[in-house]
Amino acid sequence: TSPSAGGSGSAPAVSDEPIKISMYYADNPTLPYMDSWLAVQETAKIAGVDLTVEAIPSTDYNTKVSLALNTGENCPDVILYQGTKGENSSLALNGAIVPISDYPEWTPNFNAMVEKLGLKDDVEELALKDGKRYFMPQLFDQPFYDGGLIMRQDYLEEKGFDAPKTFDDLYEILKAYKADHPDSYPLTTLVAPYVTYRMTMPSFGISFGKSSSSGTGALSYDYEKGEYFEGCISEEAREYLRFMNKLYAEGLLDPEMAAPIDGDVWSTKMATGAAMATYAYYDQIGGVETASEIDGFKLQMYPSLEGPAGAHHQPKSKTGKGIMFPASTAERDDFEQVVRAVDEMFFSEECSTIWCLGVEGTTYTMDGDKIVYSDDLTSSPDGIYKTMQVKYGCGADPFQFVWINEREMSKYDENYAQINKTVAGMEDGNVIQPLPPTPLFDDLTAEDAASLQTPLADSIEVWIDAFVTGSKSLDTDWDAYVAEMKNLQIEEFCKMYNDNLRK
Repeated sequence: TSPSAGGSGSAPAVSDEPIKISMYYADNPTLPYMDSWLAVQETAKIAGVDLTVEAIPSTDYNTKVSLALNTGENCPDVILYQGTKGENSSLALNGAIVPISDYPEWTPNFNAMVEKLGLKDDVEELALKDGKRYFMPQLFDQPFYDGGLIMRQDYLEEKGFDAPKTFDDLYEILKAYKADHPDSYPLTTLVAPYVTYRMTMPSFGISFGKSSSSGTGALSYDYEKGEYFEGCISEEAREYLRFMNKLYAEGLLDPEMAAPIDGDVWSTKMATGAAMATYAYYDQIGGVETASEIDGFKLQMYPSLEGPAGAHHQPKSKTGKGIMFPASTAERDDFEQVVRAVDEMFFSEECSTIWCLGVEGTTYTMDGDKIVYSDDLTSSPDGIYKTMQVKYGCGADPFQFVWINEREMSKYDENYAQINKTVAGMEDGNVIQPLPPTPLFDDLTAEDAASLQTPLADSIEVWIDAFVTGSKSLDTDWDAYVAEMKNLQIEEFCKMYNDNLRK
């Protein structure tokens, strides 16, 4: 039975023994999880937690989470890096996930941080149809431009190219590189194609496929009309896929990117010149530059390119994926202590500072109010940010829940801060659009939506790949694709989303 929502509000009796907590973690090949990370060790110690982390490859993560929540078997106590878009909303409303908003007195640190960053309204919008919120989200004081188009600046300078502003500019640069290096595939991607898609589709007015901003895989959001549309079968989608297919057909796009690309393989492609452009994250530049033996090799990250719908990046919210408690955790006698420990470990001032900066005296010292990083970080060829991630676990996305822009920028160089200023100044600061709103489904509608979503998303993945590689034609096969999506009830799916938007 789950504990009463009221509670006395008094802190539980503190045991001398650390509390045992098991946790799912989304593991990224470019940042493999280590139990020995300083940030993990220190925050667990402060919160009195004996932690067992199951690191699951990020490519399999949602499937594993879905299986655990659907069956209720072998669930961990805590699941990180999840929200209640898509299938999780149905699981939540059907009782598979704890409505954490029922226990506000157990999450004092989270409440205080939401207040401090002025995110009360943003957090309230995460409630489902029943008025309850089922996860503790990441909190950002402002979204930042952490990844995008990264290119060989030395090549652009050598050939007299200006920094690219549009997708046509990108095409011309890639074409020139291919002519100079016929064996190369100039544009590659980190991890999998969805990283490139989610960072480039918004400039075409869409976002669909794995990792789409709506969380549906199929639908996109029209920001001007304030409604969802069938993005994956729209003319905008066709135009986008035509551009990607052109890159593929001319040997400008890495044919290996359909399968997950290991971080070392990706780094090698860039460092050796087998590719000269990529969609990835700024913190990876240092490692690639160090690994390269090419004279004068220099990478730079560029602001979002302009497409038919303007210059946009992957939409972001001031709340990100967060911490979820499976229903089975509420059956623990010490459920309250579990919640309080997790709240302290991720949202307290002390611990949230450690997740960002590490431990004072080890990774940094303070000179007045200025953060001074340790020598092993400032002298690292990988740069402060990446070294802190790999060596100490600081800034590992699934673990860090409080992101304060000014503090984050202290880990980057001047160049990165300047790129962020440029992006913030473009197009009325609208390059990074907010995430589309989550519909307020009741449990039956959520189940219906979830049952339509999976076959649609699976089918879309297959078709995207076929259109990009040219095994299906955007001219002769498009109608069959649209027919298949309609047969899978995309119109009904879209109507469900629009009918249940917050008025």
